[in-house]
Amino acid sequence: MPQHRPTRADYVHWQQATTRWADIDVYGHMNNARYFELIDTVVNNHLAAATGVDIRELPAIGVVAEVGCRYFAEVGYPDPVDLGVVVDRVGRSSVVYRVGLFQGGEEAAAEGRFVHVYVDNDDPARPVVPMPEQIRDAVTPLLRA
Repeated sequence: MPQHRPTRADYVHWQQATTRWADIDVYGHMNNARYFELIDTVVNNHLAAATGVDIRELPAIGVVAEVGCRYFAEVGYPDPVDLGVVVDRVGRSSVVYRVGLFQGGEEAAAEGRFVHVYVDNDDPARPVVPMPEQIRDAVTPLLRA
């Protein structure tokens, strides 16, 4: 079954990352693990910048509950990668993000799905807790109707 290939218009927040020689595998394209590093980084960079605080010191912290990636085209070195972020859902204690990776063009080379679930920062083993208001305020503008 064909999958929708996202375009730049599908995302709200943007950041650019550089590719490195070390990101490329023996086949000449970006290693799968690097996609997940970029997805994690763009989300946490946005949270840190939008809240203006060290998100690691909030009463509740986001832990990754789910991450996945759909690949459409190769991403390689030395071109930069544009990372688009959109939020699909903001719950009481979780956020579902989609992150598009673009290397030129209007269609995504890949799209990641990234879910943060908030836990007590003093006791991360404690069950899920409500997300801090600073985080809610940072992610709500990323919702796409």
